[in-house]
Amino acid sequence: MQLSDFDFDLSDDLIATRPAVPRTSARLLVAQGDTITDNHVHDLPDWLRAGDRLVLNNTKVIPARLSGTRARTSAQGDTTARIEVTLLEPQANGTWAALLKPLKKVKLGEEIVFSPDLSATLEHVQDGQAHLQFNVKGDAFDNALAAAGAMPLPPYIAAKRPADAQDHIDYQTVFAQHSGAVAAPTASLHFDQKLLEQLAAMGVTFTEVTLHVGAGTFLPVKVDDVLSHKMHAEWGRVSAHAATEIQATKTAGGRIIPVGTTALRLIETAARSGVITAWEGDTDIFIYPGFEFHVADALMTNFHLPKSTLMMLVSALMGQQEIRDIYAHAIDEKYRFFSYGDSSLLIPNRSR
Repeated sequence: MQLSDFDFDLSDDLIATRPAVPRTSARLLVAQGDTITDNHVHDLPDWLRAGDRLVLNNTKVIPARLSGTRARTSAQGDTTARIEVTLLEPQANGTWAALLKPLKKVKLGEEIVFSPDLSATLEHVQDGQAHLQFNVKGDAFDNALAAAGAMPLPPYIAAKRPADAQDHIDYQTVFAQHSGAVAAPTASLHFDQKLLEQLAAMGVTFTEVTLHVGAGTFLPVKVDDVLSHKMHAEWGRVSAHAATEIQATKTAGGRIIPVGTTALRLIETAARSGVITAWEGDTDIFIYPGFEFHVADALMTNFHLPKSTLMMLVSALMGQQEIRDIYAHAIDEKYRFFSYGDSSLLIPNRSR
C-alpha cells in the first residue's frame, strides 16, 4: 500500500479560508454505497432516521497561537526579540509543550511576555519542543489566554490570511466543553443548535466523547510505504455512560455515526476488543484499508488533504475506488475543501 494510492490533484481555489454562513448552509455530499447525492448540511434530517446515534467530539479549541517578546540586558545594552509560540499540549508536571519561533532566541529560564496578564518561562527543550511554565493557572490562565491568543488555524489557511476575532467563533463547535485541542473537529463546525434540536425531535440521539485534537493532525505522511507510518498520539476519553449509550444503540439495531474522524478514531480505539467499553488515554490508532470497524456504521466528515492519514481512514470505511470516485465528484462539483470547507456523509454498503 503506497502513499501515492491516496493522492489527488486539487485546485487552490477549492481550499476554503472562511466557513459557510450560516453553518448549516455548507454543502453536504452524501455517498451511500456507490450512489452520490448533492445536498446541504441542513438536509441532514433527510438522511438520518429515528434510532441513529451521532457521536460528537466535545473538545474545545484553545487560542494556542501567541506572540510575545523576550527582553535581555547584556554588555551591549537592552535587547528584545519577538517570539511566536504555538501551544501543543499540557504536560503532567504543569508545563505546556510548545513550538517556539525562533527557539534559539530564548535561553533556559528566560521569560516571554505575551500580555500584562500572561507570561511564560522556558523550563527545558526536548525533541525540538519547548516546555513553558506559565505565570497563571486554572481559570486565570484560560482567561488570559483567551485575551492574548489567536486561534490555531491550519497551515493551509494561515498561509493565506492571519487568524482574527471571527475565528474565535467560527473555529469552535457549538457543543465545545473541554479545553485542550489545538485543532478543531471540523465536521462538527457545521452544526448549530437549531439543527441539533431538529434531529433530536425526529428521534436521533447524541453521545459526547472527548478527543483533544493535536497539531500532529496536520503532519504529512513522509514514508512511501503507508504501513511504516507512525501516528501521533492524542488524549481522549470515552466515559462509561457514553460507551453504554453507544452499545445500547448497536444492540437495538441503530446506526452509530461519528461526526468527524476524531470521534471515529476514539470510539474505535475504545472498541478494539470488539465491544465498546469505557476508555481513557493516548490513542495513536491508525486506520487504513483493511481495518475492521467494530462501532462506526457511517461517518460525517469534511474533505481531507491528499496523501494524509485521514484519506486512508475514509478509504478504509468506503473502499479505495469508492473514495476516488467521491473525491472526483466533489472536485468536479467544486465542493470547498478542508477545515472550513463543505462536508460529506459517508455510508458504506455494509451499513444497515
